[in-house]
Amino acid sequence: MHCAIVIPTYNRAKKICRAIDSALSQTYDDLTIAVIDDGSTDNTSKVVEKYFDDPRFVYVRLRNNVGTAIAKNVGISLVPFDAVTFHDSDDVVDPTKVLLQQRVLALPEVYADECLNWAMASHEPGSRLKVGVALTGHWLITGAGKHVEVTRALSIVDDFFPNLQMNAGPPGDWILINSGLFRRDVFIKNGGFENCIEEDRDFRNRLIMNGEIIWLINQPLLTKIDSSDNLTTSSDTGYASARRIADRKQVWARAQSWLQGKKQETEAIDLSMVQIDFVSNPDALHMADDILIKSSTFKVFDRLSLVQGAA
Repeated sequence: MHCAIVIPTYNRAKKICRAIDSALSQTYDDLTIAVIDDGSTDNTSKVVEKYFDDPRFVYVRLRNNVGTAIAKNVGISLVPFDAVTFHDSDDVVDPTKVLLQQRVLALPEVYADECLNWAMASHEPGSRLKVGVALTGHWLITGAGKHVEVTRALSIVDDFFPNLQMNAGPPGDWILINSGLFRRDVFIKNGGFENCIEEDRDFRNRLIMNGEIIWLINQPLLTKIDSSDNLTTSSDTGYASARRIADRKQVWARAQSWLQGKKQETEAIDLSMVQIDFVSNPDALHMADDILIKSSTFKVFDRLSLVQGAA
C-alpha cells in the first residue's frame, strides 16, 4: 500500500522543515511526502530546496493562496496514493504513525457485529467490512503551556450528539481528522474537501453519514502545538470568528438534513481557481482519473507546464 503524506503550508518557512523531517522519519517505507505551498510569500520555496534530491519528496507551489481545503484537494488530485494522510506544517509525528495506521487499513478480518444496528450505516449485519479511515489520538501543547493527551473518541460524533460532549476538556480536545490515514476509496465515493475552514469537520461528518468504517487508534501519535498563526487560534479564522461560525452552521445544516433522511452527495473537487507555478519532482505526480474533479482545464496540465508554471 503506497501512502502519501500531504502537507499544505502557507508562510511557515520557519516551521515547515520540522514537519518534513518528521514525515521523512516514518518507519513505513512506501511513502511520498508532498508539500503543497499555498502561495506563500515568505521564503518557503528556498528552505525546502534541500529535500529536492530525495525521491520520496515533491514540492508543489501554487501561484495564489486558495486556502487549506483546496491545497489538500490539489494533493488528492495529483499525488498517487493507495492511502493518504494530511499533516499540518508544524506537526511533530511519531515515527510509527503511518505504519500503525496502514496496518489498521490492511486488517483482513473486520466484521459487522450482529449486536449493533448496522442499518444506520447501510451495512449488513455479519458482513465483512473494509476500514476506510484510521484516526489517532494526539498530544496538544496549548498556548498556556499545558500538555494534554487527546484520545476522546466521543468527539468524533459531536455534531450529531452534542449531549454526549459534556466532559470536553480544553479547547482543541477533539480527535483530528486531517491526520487520519484515508483509503483511496473514501475519496472516490465521497469526493474531496469542501472549500471552507471547517473542511475537516465537514469531511468527517460526510464519511459518518455515508457509512464509512472509521477506526480510532486510541493513543497519541502526533503532537499539535497551539500558536498565534494557527487557523484555529487566529482572530480571523478561530473558533469564535464570524467566518468559522458561518461555516460551522453550514456543517450543522448538512447534519440536520441527513437526520431528516437526505442523502449526502459526493463533493466534486473544484480546481478551477488553481494555478501551479513550480513542481520539484513532476515525475512523482499523476492526475487522478478515478476521483470526481470538476475542472477540465486543470486536467490538461502536462509535465512541462507543471515545471514551468501554468498560464
